[in-house]
Parts: sequence; structure tokens; C-alpha cells
Amino acid sequence: MARIAGIDIPRNKRGIIALTYIYGIGRSRAAKVLTEAGVDVNKKVDTWSDDEVGAIRNAIATGFKVEGELRSEVSQDIKRLMDIGCLRGIRHRNGLPLRGQRTKNNSRTRKGRRKTVANKKK
Repeated sequence: MARIAGIDIPRNKRGIIALTYIYGIGRSRAAKVLTEAGVDVNKKVDTWSDDEVGAIRNAIATGFKVEGELRSEVSQDIKRLMDIGCLRGIRHRNGLPLRGQRTKNNSRTRKGRRKTVANKKK
């Protein structure tokens, strides 16, 4: 297995797909990294040479924030929003969707499982 940015990327996949296993790298960034490193986009990971792996590691390290550094930056941004008390921060704190979605019927991903509330006894 090739180890890039602290992640074991799968050997049996094409390079552009395998690099997306790294947090912070999607398809377009993976393509950019591979062209910058001079590696064919369709080449499988197990056919990469050590020089190509080193060039890819170097391209990722110099060009992008990935994995732990990116995760901590995102969590700091969310914490800042909560500290200043803006609407997005309040929605984060309450575990509700942030971007204007309705919450009467859907948004179960953010709200979690339904909590049944019993009727009042008469």
C-alpha cells in the first residue's frame, strides 16, 4: 500500500480515485496533483514507482491542507461561529441544518432519530 499524508491508499484503484481517500482531496484536486506530479491519471496505484509516489507526496504537502490540519481548521471555524453567536453558530450548537432547509418534516440527518412526545392525559 502507498502511504500518502498518513493514509494508506488502496492499491487496486486508479490514482485519481485512490487519492480521494485522503480528507481534503476530491476528484478535481486529485487530477491536479497527478498532473503536477507528472503521473498518468488512469494509472493504477500498484504500478506507481517510488519516484512517482514521492512526487505526489511532495505535490500534496506543498499545495494543500489535508487530513489533520484541515480538520482542525474546519473545527476552529465552526467554534468561532458558535462563539460569536451568529445564526450559523446557533444552528450548529442546536444540531439543526444551517442552510435554510425546512425542519418540520425532514432533516433527520442533523436532528437524529425521532423523539416521540406523548399526548397530555385528559
